[in-house]
Amino acid sequence: MSGHSKFANIKHKKEKNDAAKGKVFTIIGREIAVAVKEGGPDPDNNSRLRDVIAKAKANNMPNDTIERGIKKAAGDANAVNYESVTYEGYGPNGTAIIVDALTDNKNRTAANVRSAFTKGKGSLGTQGCVSYMFDKKGQIIIDKEECDLDADDLMMMALDAGAEDFTEEEDSFIVLTDPDDFSVVREALEQEKIAMADAQVTMIPQTYVELTDEQDLYNINKILSLLDEDDDVQEVYHNWDE
Repeated sequence: MSGHSKFANIKHKKEKNDAAKGKVFTIIGREIAVAVKEGGPDPDNNSRLRDVIAKAKANNMPNDTIERGIKKAAGDANAVNYESVTYEGYGPNGTAIIVDALTDNKNRTAANVRSAFTKGKGSLGTQGCVSYMFDKKGQIIIDKEECDLDADDLMMMALDAGAEDFTEEEDSFIVLTDPDDFSVVREALEQEKIAMADAQVTMIPQTYVELTDEQDLYNINKILSLLDEDDDVQEVYHNWDE
């Protein structure tokens, strides 16, 4: 789940149980399949595949698992064709939620996403109903404990590579880029051996909604949990101030 872009959330995601890790690997496996189908199996000639591989490594996916996924996608003419679909809607108290999915059955996915919203007393909206409340950005999160550079040196390195913004949190550095510049900036930092806790193009809320009512908190957690359990769902973005 992508709410506040705080490293604590990333760390929490990584420390989940094996079932959650399996879900992350399923998500990345589908992204690898789509990237290979669109641009071929050679990462040197396929920037999208390079980005997915970087995401896989940031999530501790073993190299042989990555390579198997690429070979399978490249060699299986009968491989499942996944379509990219996005849903937008509202959670309790007007919270905005965006759901990105990769699916081989849009009817099934739409029904499951609608059900998740309904069970959490939310509502699915039309395309564009909440996405204007978010900025699409490349985001790279660097764990301070894994980085030997001081903030100023890292900031200059990121900005020189084409980053838009650099912020320092309590336990991490966050680099933001234009989506079109994400690959270039990520690869520049990778060449400098900068370890990344997370690196992907994401949706960042312009403002956040605070929920204090117990029922509202129960409902938003219900929506997010049901979406998280759905294998078709790749990413969920929201503006709930967790």
